[in-house]
Amino acid sequence: MRTTRVLAASAAAAALVGVAAPTAAAWDQPSSVTAAPNVIARGGQLVLTVKGGDACATAGSTISSNAFPTTNLASMGGTTATATATVRVNSDASPGSYSVTTHCEGERKTFTGVFTVIGGVRGGLGGGSSTGATTTDMAIGGALVTAAVVGGGVFWMRRRSENKA
Repeated sequence: MRTTRVLAASAAAAALVGVAAPTAAAWDQPSSVTAAPNVIARGGQLVLTVKGGDACATAGSTISSNAFPTTNLASMGGTTATATATVRVNSDASPGSYSVTTHCEGERKTFTGVFTVIGGVRGGLGGGSSTGATTTDMAIGGALVTAAVVGGGVFWMRRRSENKA
């Protein structure tokens, strides 16, 4: 009786492992996508690295986003399953966070928030976005002029009193 129970438990465990193994090995999907740099201006060049997915290290694998056109991934070689792609962000990409989608061996996986596009910088005097002096600028300037007049008056009054003595 005891042997029958052990054999039944062993058969059940083997069946569970047998059912789960093909599912786990069906597709070695990528585990992460990193961008260097992860904050970039429109029109800049971006290097994307896909890690942990033997499927993406094969020919014909691509990576895509709304910020750049679909680009082929190239295997980094070696013992690690790593692929990379160098892309140029569209010059008309909107500022914000972007996701990328890998397409490896017919399977797609999307990674959110991989990189951020920032808007262009305004040129000119310090890249300011306003024209003319603000209220704060006027208050600071007025305080500095007042301090200079008071300080000059005190200095002049002291010098004047020294000449009379």
